[in-house]
Amino acid sequence: QVQLVESGGGLVQPGGSLRLSCAASGNIFSIYEMGWYRQAPGKQREMVAIMSTSISTNYADSVKGRFTISRDNVNSVYLQMNSLEPEDTAVYYCYVNTTAKMGALMRRRDYWGQGTQVTVSS
Repeated sequence: QVQLVESGGGLVQPGGSLRLSCAASGNIFSIYEMGWYRQAPGKQREMVAIMSTSISTNYADSVKGRFTISRDNVNSVYLQMNSLEPEDTAVYYCYVNTTAKMGALMRRRDYWGQGTQVTVSS
Protein backbone atom coordinates (compact mmCIF):
# COMPACT_ATOMS: atom_id res chain seq x y z
CA GLN A 1 0.00 0.00 0.00
CA VAL A 2 2.79 2.47 0.84
CA GLN A 3 6.44 2.16 -0.08
CA LEU A 4 9.35 4.28 1.08
CA VAL A 5 12.50 4.32 -1.02
CA GLU A 6 15.63 5.66 0.66
CA SER A 7 18.96 6.69 -0.78
CA GLY A 8 22.04 8.71 0.08
CA GLY A 9 23.70 6.65 2.78
CA GLY A 10 27.34 5.71 2.66
CA LEU A 11 30.76 6.10 4.20
CA VAL A 12 31.98 9.56 5.12
CA GLN A 13 34.83 10.97 7.19
CA PRO A 14 34.21 12.89 10.40
CA GLY A 15 33.21 16.44 9.61
CA GLY A 16 31.80 15.45 6.25
CA SER A 17 28.28 15.66 4.89
CA LEU A 18 25.62 13.42 3.43
CA ARG A 19 22.12 14.01 2.18
CA LEU A 20 19.51 11.32 2.61
CA SER A 21 16.47 11.15 0.37
CA CYS A 22 13.18 9.35 0.76
CA ALA A 23 10.26 9.09 -1.64
CA ALA A 24 6.89 7.71 -0.65
CA SER A 25 4.61 6.03 -3.15
CA GLY A 26 1.41 4.04 -3.18
CA ASN A 27 -2.21 4.74 -2.41
CA ILE A 28 -1.43 7.76 -0.27
CA PHE A 29 -4.33 9.94 0.74
CA SER A 30 -2.92 12.33 3.30
CA ILE A 31 0.53 12.49 4.86
CA TYR A 32 0.60 13.83 8.40
CA GLU A 33 4.29 13.42 9.21
CA MET A 34 7.51 12.43 7.47
CA GLY A 35 10.94 12.11 8.94
CA TRP A 36 13.94 10.08 9.94
CA TYR A 37 14.87 7.67 12.69
CA ARG A 38 18.14 5.89 13.24
CA GLN A 39 19.40 2.82 15.04
CA ALA A 40 23.01 2.28 16.01
CA PRO A 41 24.39 -1.18 16.80
CA GLY A 42 23.27 -2.33 20.22
CA LYS A 43 20.98 0.65 20.71
CA GLN A 44 17.29 1.37 20.34
CA ARG A 45 15.84 3.21 17.40
CA GLU A 46 15.64 6.94 18.05
CA MET A 47 13.98 9.90 16.40
CA VAL A 48 16.31 12.11 14.42
CA ALA A 49 14.04 14.64 12.73
CA ILE A 50 10.33 14.88 12.02
CA MET A 51 8.38 17.31 9.84
CA SER A 52 4.61 17.54 9.98
CA THR A 53 2.25 18.80 7.30
CA SER A 54 1.61 21.75 9.56
CA ILE A 55 4.88 23.61 10.04
CA SER A 56 6.18 21.75 13.03
CA THR A 57 9.73 20.44 12.88
CA ASN A 58 11.33 18.42 15.64
CA TYR A 59 15.00 17.46 15.97
CA ALA A 60 16.85 15.29 18.39
CA ASP A 61 19.08 17.39 20.63
CA SER A 62 22.14 15.53 19.39
CA VAL A 63 21.66 16.71 15.79
CA LYS A 64 20.38 20.26 16.23
CA GLY A 65 22.49 22.71 14.29
CA ARG A 66 23.99 19.94 12.16
CA PHE A 67 21.05 18.21 10.46
CA THR A 68 18.26 19.81 8.44
CA ILE A 69 15.05 18.14 7.36
CA SER A 70 13.17 19.36 4.30
CA ARG A 71 10.46 18.36 1.84
CA ASP A 72 10.70 19.17 -1.87
CA ASN A 73 7.21 17.94 -2.72
CA VAL A 74 4.25 16.22 -1.16
CA ASN A 75 5.74 12.76 -0.97
CA SER A 76 9.49 13.29 -0.53
CA VAL A 77 11.61 14.12 2.47
CA TYR A 78 15.33 14.83 2.81
CA LEU A 79 17.87 14.96 5.58
CA GLN A 80 20.94 17.13 5.08
CA MET A 81 23.59 15.95 7.52
CA ASN A 82 26.59 18.19 8.12
CA SER A 83 29.50 17.99 10.53
CA LEU A 84 29.02 14.27 10.86
CA GLU A 85 30.48 12.52 13.88
CA PRO A 86 31.33 8.87 14.51
CA GLU A 87 28.38 8.81 16.92
CA ASP A 88 26.09 9.42 13.94
CA THR A 89 26.94 5.98 12.56
CA ALA A 90 23.67 4.07 12.31
CA VAL A 91 21.07 2.69 9.98
CA TYR A 92 18.77 5.56 9.08
CA TYR A 93 15.10 4.82 8.45
CA CYS A 94 12.63 6.97 6.59
CA TYR A 95 9.28 7.25 8.32
CA VAL A 96 5.85 8.42 7.23
CA ASN A 97 2.56 8.64 9.06
CA THR A 98 -0.17 8.69 6.48
CA THR A 99 -3.70 7.74 5.59
CA ALA A 100 -3.59 5.23 2.75
CA LYS A 101 -6.39 4.16 0.46
CA MET A 102 -7.17 0.46 0.16
CA GLY A 103 -10.15 0.32 -2.12
CA ALA A 104 -12.97 1.92 -0.20
CA LEU A 105 -11.03 1.66 3.06
CA MET A 106 -8.60 4.13 4.57
CA ARG A 107 -6.13 3.55 7.35
CA ARG A 108 -3.85 5.98 9.12
CA ARG A 109 -0.67 4.29 10.24
CA ASP A 110 3.11 4.42 10.33
CA TYR A 111 5.27 3.14 7.48
CA TRP A 112 9.00 2.55 7.45
CA GLY A 113 11.69 2.33 4.84
CA GLN A 114 14.19 -0.50 4.70
CA GLY A 115 16.98 1.66 6.07
CA THR A 116 20.19 3.06 4.66
CA GLN A 117 23.57 2.69 6.33
CA VAL A 118 25.50 5.78 7.35
CA THR A 119 29.04 5.17 8.54
CA VAL A 120 31.22 8.00 9.83
CA SER A 121 34.82 6.90 10.10
CA SER A 122 38.30 8.03 9.18
